[in-house]
Amino acid sequence: MSRLLLLNGPNLNLLGTREPEIYGRETLADVVARATAVARELGHELTAFQSNAEHELIERIQRGPASGMRFAIINPGGLTHTSVALRDAFVGVKLPFIELHLSNTFAREPFRHHSYLSDVAVGCIVGLGPIGYELAVRAAAARLAATEPGNGGKPATPTQAPAGGRG
Repeated sequence: MSRLLLLNGPNLNLLGTREPEIYGRETLADVVARATAVARELGHELTAFQSNAEHELIERIQRGPASGMRFAIINPGGLTHTSVALRDAFVGVKLPFIELHLSNTFAREPFRHHSYLSDVAVGCIVGLGPIGYELAVRAAAARLAATEPGNGGKPATPTQAPAGGRG
């Protein structure tokens, strides 16, 4: 079992009511509950945290490895386009992560096209809506399985089942 950290940035606490035509009607609690269930199904523990404050997200990232977190998933919200500090926190503690966005940021305003996190992320999931969270958990589990002893550090292939999962 591995511990996964799910971080949600500013305004994601408003899911379900904020611009539902863009972000959908599901609440953050709904999305986190499904992601947690997928993590459990795959034999992992998911810890979720949301904050509108950049420094609180940075503190969680910095504490991640020391508290046993092996992988992170982050929807940084608007901090995607402004926060060098979030990027530096991930790089500083060497915590692998997936960047996640509910909407297709590349189909929106030009200022949303740049991310300070994407080039240091393991991968990005963009524009798939709430199911993106579940896919991110599955991708994190597959990535962790690929680094388990006995796998020779090889990347997981589509035929390899994630740790504890059915594939």
